Amino acid sequence: MKILLKAIVGSQAYGTNTANSDIDYKGVYAQPVEDLIGFNYKEQIEVSKDECYFEVRRFLQLLQSANPTMLELLYLPPECIVEKHPAFDLIIQNRDKFLTQKCLQSFGGYAIAQISKAKGLEKKMNWEQTKITRKTPFDFCYVYEEGKTMPLLYFLERNHWLAEKCGLVALKHFKNCYALYYDSTGELAYKGIVSEKGNDVKLSSVPKGEKPVSIMCFNQEGYSSHCKDYVEYETWLKNRNVQRYVDIANHQQQIDGKNLLHCRRLLDMAIEIATQKTIHVRRPNTEELLKIRRGEIDLNAFMQRAEEEIEELKDLFAKSDLPKEIDNVFVNDLLLEVRRVIL
Repeated sequence: MKILLKAIVGSQAYGTNTANSDIDYKGVYAQPVEDLIGFNYKEQIEVSKDECYFEVRRFLQLLQSANPTMLELLYLPPECIVEKHPAFDLIIQNRDKFLTQKCLQSFGGYAIAQISKAKGLEKKMNWEQTKITRKTPFDFCYVYEEGKTMPLLYFLERNHWLAEKCGLVALKHFKNCYALYYDSTGELAYKGIVSEKGNDVKLSSVPKGEKPVSIMCFNQEGYSSHCKDYVEYETWLKNRNVQRYVDIANHQQQIDGKNLLHCRRLLDMAIEIATQKTIHVRRPNTEELLKIRRGEIDLNAFMQRAEEEIEELKDLFAKSDLPKEIDNVFVNDLLLEVRRVIL
């Protein structure tokens, strides 16, 4: 294996790094012919979470799709280059050919995704405001009464009934619906509502002649979704990088400042591609980006500006003379030329 490029990427390359920023590395390598024609071909090698390399063929494929991270490797400032083989210069010399109409979606589309995450009401970083708690099947059970539904727990409390004296009988053709019985004497030994494992309701044997007090529905899908979300939240809470989350000025929530920074950066880069046909990896507006990361912004104004620029981007790319895509013959010839230089 031969290293064609090893470079410092991410915030260190953008100029938006802070005292707590990691140093991330990405690069490109070329495997020998034996690996290419045998079973040892590897598209990607991940040394660690902060260091990753791509085989030159895979690298060119990603460039064809206008992958932002890969395109940035072609426009890095010299001080970010740790190691570079002369063969990689062949790709850099043709870097402008990889700027196509696809950049509208790859750069602009990713920026849109960051906005959606920041605006999403279910963003995990804001769940703490509601003090999310682990719920039980009881919280997803409802009873029917006089044309209306109400929570089972409220129904039992209103009637001064105990859950353990309740009995359920499944109703045919009514998914997750049950006839609800109540034994005030406790002599009928009903099994209650929730199973011992606490993940489902349980059924009881009810003597003939007993009349149900109501019809109960268990929202099993809602309960399963809650359990999944809660596990994801607990995992996120354990592994999250607290320093990334900032209080937005005049806004009662926390936002991932790094997401908003990348949204602004990607929009600016997309505009540069459409109007200047280049990429400035080292950002000229680092102080603005760092303020965004710290949450020193008007969130509504930020969102409005970003959404307006996304619409403007469509016109900018439509008016540009950027090609729709890269010619496959060109990429194939470039790959062969790179491999010949290495050999």
